[in-house]
Amino acid sequence: MIQEVFSAELPVGEQLLIKKNVIRNGNSSKRLCIVTGTHGDELEGQYVAFLLNSILSRDDALACLNGSVEIYPALNPLGIDSITRGVPNFDIDMNRIFPGSLGGSLVEAAAHYIVEDLRGADLVIDIHSSNIFLNEIPQVRICVNQQSELVPLANLLNVDFVWVHDAATVLESTLAHSLNIVGTRTLVVEMGVGMRITSEYGEALIDGIFNLMKHLGMWSGSVSENIKTPILSVKDEVEFVNASSSGVFVTRYSNNCMVKKGESIGRIISSLTGEIIEDVKAPTDGLMFTLRAYPVVYEGSLLARIHRINRS
Repeated sequence: MIQEVFSAELPVGEQLLIKKNVIRNGNSSKRLCIVTGTHGDELEGQYVAFLLNSILSRDDALACLNGSVEIYPALNPLGIDSITRGVPNFDIDMNRIFPGSLGGSLVEAAAHYIVEDLRGADLVIDIHSSNIFLNEIPQVRICVNQQSELVPLANLLNVDFVWVHDAATVLESTLAHSLNIVGTRTLVVEMGVGMRITSEYGEALIDGIFNLMKHLGMWSGSVSENIKTPILSVKDEVEFVNASSSGVFVTRYSNNCMVKKGESIGRIISSLTGEIIEDVKAPTDGLMFTLRAYPVVYEGSLLARIHRINRS
């Protein structure tokens, strides 16, 4: 059932309309909410929403559902339509204004209604892509304050990596933080690259979502037997690799691979002079889970993130 979460009239006959699809069966009151499209240039979640809607629209699958699955494919529909990260015409990053306010701007009011609509769900999965500059392996990011409660759930989602952040690095104006502090458990999934869809990532996450639904007692159907156990990163175990020079970053690596300390993971080159400006080396042994996707870089640009592994 398609339901309206928020609507408002805009100039020139346009409308801001946020919708969700509610799929319900059985007598359980449990709610799983899948949200995505907060940033208009992050499209990985669109495929996940399609797959989940498509599967649960089948009568045989619906019969295995006991509870409510609510799918919000576009919290920022104007951004999705225009491939704009923020909300067009408002110059606002929607994931920096939660929990919103009825007394604020139109977008802040929309954020308020979104939070109220999600409040009380048994679990919210907030799906993001990276930006156009970086490629991320499927991962869940969790604030250390929610580690004990959320890590066991993240382990069921069939992702490659779970990154527990220090509380000081968590933006309090994000949707996930706003929901977690009011007791609505929320997992943040990051995967892929901006403005693209990586179908294998979405399909793996769908397997994880049904596996999680089975754990929550909402799904009696079959689940994949190949659910991955993610690598867990805590206690500042992530090394950032930044460019020391400007130029074009070229690498033969893909992320989700193991690297050794001192190993070359790419080069920054000059297309004008033909010289190698910088040989970029791994600062540690570990798993490279973030890798630069857009090759033009400047001094300080993020090139990679590596989860440090002590081989001893």
